[in-house]
Formats: sequence, C-alpha cells, structure tokens
Amino acid sequence: MATLVTVLKTGGRYDARWVERLARGAERFAPAFTRFVCLTDDAGLDLAGVETVPLRHDWPAWWAKMEAFRPGLFTGTTVLCDLDTVFCGDADALAQPGLLAMEDYFHKGRLSSAILRWQGDELGHIYERFAADPARWMLAGACGPVPNAVHGDQVVIDHFLREKGMRPRFVQEAHPGLLDFYDAQKPIRGSVMVFIGDSKPDKAVGPVRALWEGLEAAGA
Repeated sequence: MATLVTVLKTGGRYDARWVERLARGAERFAPAFTRFVCLTDDAGLDLAGVETVPLRHDWPAWWAKMEAFRPGLFTGTTVLCDLDTVFCGDADALAQPGLLAMEDYFHKGRLSSAILRWQGDELGHIYERFAADPARWMLAGACGPVPNAVHGDQVVIDHFLREKGMRPRFVQEAHPGLLDFYDAQKPIRGSVMVFIGDSKPDKAVGPVRALWEGLEAAGA
C-alpha cells in the first residue's frame, strides 16, 4: 500500500479546496497511491476519498507538517506532499519504495519537504525529537549555520536526518524529468509541478491552472 499524505493547518490561505484538488490530481495521475490522508485541525473536512487524521498539536503554519511523522500513522510507502503541488502527468514513480526527498530548489544538497517519501515509521524519530522541545526547534538558528534564508520545517528535518546519517536520494536524481517548477512563460515539462516562493496554483495561468482545477490533461 502506498499512501499520499498532506497537511492542512487552518488560518492561512489553504482550505478544503486545496485538499480536494490535490486528491483529485493524485487520483487521476498517480493511481498507485491507494490511500490519501490529510492531517488537519479542520474538524469539518469531509471529502470523498480523503481520510482525515486530527492534528494533535497546535504547531503553527508549516511546523504542523512535523506531525506527518507521528509513529503508528502509516505503513508501507508514504509520501508527504505540499498542498500547492499540481499533478500534470504520470506520477506513479513517487509511490515506489525508498527514502526520497525533493532537492531544495535554491540550496543543492539540501532537502525540501515539499515532497518527502519514507517507509512506515522510518522517520518517527523526527516527530519524537521535535515534539520533545518544539519551541527550541522552531527558533531560528536551532540547527546551527545553514544556507536557508527562512527557518522552517525542512531545515529541521534536514538537520535531524544528517545527524542520524540518513541521506534521502533526491527526486531529481532518482526520477529525472518527473518534477517541474512553475514558470508561466514555459510549457509543462514534468509530471509533478512544484511552486516556489510566492507562485501558487491559484495564481497560475494556462494549462497548469486548468489542471489544478481538474479541467484538462497536459498537452490538451
């Protein structure tokens, strides 16, 4: 069984619409995922084909993603995927087993938590260590000198994995051409569209916007 996981923390720009569109995109382009789970603090979230798991902590913004590593939640291949991801073509490769992460767009050799894959409770130690002292780890500088301009969950995840000697293979290396990074001036070149910085699917144009809205297939 392969599970696709996302996290919805209310109070920001994301809501149920984003969960539904990610789920429909996965259903269409990544059917190898037989389970779609959303960790959320939205008790009213009720979408067909989406299992909901309540968030246990009130960790703000992207820090809520650390709950995806809670031991006992998942078995088999598990992929954490950001809500602002758009599936544009065959993405079943993500459901293959093995520790995998997107390489950070700006900082080569460092991971991004936009896409992160593991097996069962393989990364349970991330949750346990973070949950033991979240205030410490949410503080900028907690992981020592890093190139990242913003201190967020992926900085801490990268730090914890390095200290464990765990080095995920990068998606860009394992599956060349699978990922694409949104550029309104360029055609779709990959099956999984990633948005960097202020660019988001609801501001996208052309085929990418249509795919996010579930209106057409790539190249149509």
